[in-house]
Amino acid sequence: MSMDTEKALQVATELADEAGKVLRQGFGRVHQVTLKGAVNPVTETDVAVESLIVSRLRDVFPDHRIHGEESGAQGRADAQAPIWFIDPLDGTNNFAHGYPHFCVSLGLWLAGTALVGVIYDPLRDEMFTARRGKGTFLNGRPVRVTGTTHLADALLATGFPYDRRVAADNNTRTLDHFLRRSQGVRRAGAAALDLAYVACGRLDGYWEARLSWWDIAAGVLLVREAGGYVSDYGGGSVSAAEIVASNGLIHEEMLRVLRDGAAAPHPDFPPLT
Repeated sequence: MSMDTEKALQVATELADEAGKVLRQGFGRVHQVTLKGAVNPVTETDVAVESLIVSRLRDVFPDHRIHGEESGAQGRADAQAPIWFIDPLDGTNNFAHGYPHFCVSLGLWLAGTALVGVIYDPLRDEMFTARRGKGTFLNGRPVRVTGTTHLADALLATGFPYDRRVAADNNTRTLDHFLRRSQGVRRAGAAALDLAYVACGRLDGYWEARLSWWDIAAGVLLVREAGGYVSDYGGGSVSAAEIVASNGLIHEEMLRVLRDGAAAPHPDFPPLT
């Protein structure tokens, strides 16, 4: 199936802007919070924004599949049809607590290939957009990944899985390894924005495990179109189960830390034992 990616990007951008207005109106006014897990809240705004986006996409692209965080998979059961991955509110935990860092994310894929990505931060009014083969933009201006060549000089980001209270591997040991080998690591609570920040050069790299496709579908394209690199922890195809995104220049060093842990090279002293 051929795709008019220019039209898809225009529609996604308009929808993200419209959704952003709802998010701004709802921020600081959360009245209803339900829990999908111990640390995985859902607010009435998540549901309202996803309903808005899904309804519009159905009207404009009736042949497309839609996979939203709150409503699940919808549309025709055709694996060859284009599919939208929607996160109506990435950073719900932040939103529910009044912490001002969250976004809406829309990614369009076809046959395993990312075609369109839009991530919108409504509080900062920052619209990150990308179309396959056309570059990445922030509010209409082209952006690129950083030129940082060594992990020791890099600012990174990560996150922790929803089962972090009980999981044997909740990313804290890996965090320690990266903290000791970089200039810093940030955990802001919105995976889509972490990827957008790698794309626009605010971060040099990012890693996280046990995400979902709606978390990363747009951000993967943003990073790639900005000149960066995205893979799984082994350097293979990107996966929601584990993702590493970087400017490309520090990617191998990041993969080595993920593989070797404390035995990975350290800029200041021999490996810890």
